[in-house]
Amino acid sequence: MRKLLPPVAVLVASLFASFVSAAADPVYTVVKIDLRTEKLELFLNDDAGIAFKRFDRLDAWLKTHGNRQLSFAVNAGMYHADFSPVGLFVRDGREEAPLNLSSGTGNFFLKPNGVFLVSDAGPRVVESSEYPALVKSGMGIRLATQSGPLLLRHGVLHPALIPNSDSRKIRNGVGISGHTAVFVISDTPVNFYEFALYFRDVLHCRDALYLDGTVSALHSNALRRSDFVRELGPILGVALP
Repeated sequence: MRKLLPPVAVLVASLFASFVSAAADPVYTVVKIDLRTEKLELFLNDDAGIAFKRFDRLDAWLKTHGNRQLSFAVNAGMYHADFSPVGLFVRDGREEAPLNLSSGTGNFFLKPNGVFLVSDAGPRVVESSEYPALVKSGMGIRLATQSGPLLLRHGVLHPALIPNSDSRKIRNGVGISGHTAVFVISDTPVNFYEFALYFRDVLHCRDALYLDGTVSALHSNALRRSDFVRELGPILGVALP
């Protein structure tokens, strides 16, 4: 069974929808951002170096810095207890935290992990080990955030994803469809395998990156929704005048 919300014309070429599968009935909210017409930004700290942590604080800051408002936002890559990024963080073309290729425990280190980036050529999701070559190519990367695991690469699911896993959480991630970044948050708990299949088989994304679970949150003026689950580190967002 599929359940769709009517399109909302707040962001040009953006679509908001919910989906209910026939199998386990997970519900998802999808926001598509066309990077040819919308500017996606990464946020973390204010001018004093204090982490925003919440969508409402970021929105208040935007209103006093350029008279803008937060139209759309999600939590970005994973972060430490001090809210600093675990891995790569590139904002406005400047690398503020380096690529993390080390090994460890937890979802971030479930290799292959990946990078979501926006360059002059548009949005991409790549394996973390591919990123240095892209930098050397001079493709003009202006935004990048690192997380893990990499749900899909070239249409192939991460090898560690288990179909019948009982690890079910609210999760969010980002996939790529041409010049469009496809953001998804599950509104009911899902496992990694179901989440990856949704990107591949329903949204037809060949590349997708897991952003986080448990802390997953969405802000959307069009949907009249602004989640607060836990305080956040990096935030991906669209701010409008």
